[in-house]
Amino acid sequence: PPSVTEPSSAKPTPPPLELPPPAPLPQTFYAVANYTHCAAFRCVTSCSGDYWVTDHNIDNTTAILREWLTNVQKLYHNVEWRPMDKPESYPNELGPKHWTHERYEYVMKLKQAALKTARKQWADYIMYVDTDNILSNDQTLKLMIAENKTVVAPMLESQTAYSNFWCGITPQGYYRRTAEYFPTRNRYRLGCFPVPMVHSTFLIDLRKESSQGLAFFPPHPDYSWPFDDIIVFAFSCRASDAQIYMCNKERYGFVNVPAKPQHTLEDDSLNFIHLMLDALIDGPPMMPSQFVHLPPKHPDKMRFDEIFLINLRRRPERRERMLQSLYEQEIDCKLVDAVDGSALNSSTLKAMGIDMLPGYNDPFSHRTLTKGEVGCFLSHYNIWKEIVDRKLNNILVFEDDVRFEAYFKRKLLKLMADIRAAGLKWDLIQYPST
Repeated sequence: PPSVTEPSSAKPTPPPLELPPPAPLPQTFYAVANYTHCAAFRCVTSCSGDYWVTDHNIDNTTAILREWLTNVQKLYHNVEWRPMDKPESYPNELGPKHWTHERYEYVMKLKQAALKTARKQWADYIMYVDTDNILSNDQTLKLMIAENKTVVAPMLESQTAYSNFWCGITPQGYYRRTAEYFPTRNRYRLGCFPVPMVHSTFLIDLRKESSQGLAFFPPHPDYSWPFDDIIVFAFSCRASDAQIYMCNKERYGFVNVPAKPQHTLEDDSLNFIHLMLDALIDGPPMMPSQFVHLPPKHPDKMRFDEIFLINLRRRPERRERMLQSLYEQEIDCKLVDAVDGSALNSSTLKAMGIDMLPGYNDPFSHRTLTKGEVGCFLSHYNIWKEIVDRKLNNILVFEDDVRFEAYFKRKLLKLMADIRAAGLKWDLIQYPST
């Protein structure tokens, strides 16, 4: 786009930052992008700047960012755009998820360049957001500013115990397990807490005196901890007497669990998809951007003759969540209206020719079937009849309260392939659940 600064991509490192002085603003917010990091917030974009750096890509990241920036640049006070097409990898890396010494150093320099630019433009704040962080709460920036801290991070949730903060750190700069972490991570205790380290998404108040000594590169002269950008910054905060805080008062968004060095971009993509599915349950959901084109998915039946989804008509929220979850995993299904047990009575059951098995008691609750359980059974029974009528051989049935595990489709395909390879004869397989 014409108004976006785009230096040549032939250079191995970003060129020196030479920007015109910013126009005076009552408040200037500076959203930052590093090795494809981004931030965009509804509440403050009219007086904020956007700084984008993307490099070492083997996918279409640059094209997606360029499309997004073309459509949103008018919402920002200024946009700086620094793509770099070559090289696509770092020396001696094992894959796109492997962090080498050179990669850490490069990221530190990028973050330092962004910090320098924000200070040069007299920005009041700078916010760093990793590209695999999703801030689904569009008030996050405003809420972090209201905390009035030098360094503050919104707590991000994941599919595991992982988050974007530490509650403890060893004298050598490594993670230390503490009693406070899990109650905080699970939001049993709520507030804005002092912590020794935050990463991935955090806000720095550049108006605070204690922020003046903060830096990512070079490390502090007394630094002897591991060579890692997040730990270097934590040490810088300690050396500058800038207390770090983490807030979990609200649900702000999500962070993808870091992939292993040997993992592929496909592995990372599948992890992210299941993070999206969890967000549909726990909320707030991740909404697709209106400013980028989303390529269509291609759902299939995973080599089954049919896939059924059972749903009560009076539970449309479950139906929509499940349909969205299956679509994101590219699983095709046929929606089946469940039999509503609450509408059943003895006369209805008698008219349908259904009677209770004499002497039956549930082995766990020691009671007869509830109307809801009868409705559930009839829903499956109707599917069985359709299987016979259509002469189907292999079918898969979902109920509408499923919470999918990571790599669900991949695991189920492998399970069925293993069964076929072993020549096992089967009638019913109940997929393991927790």
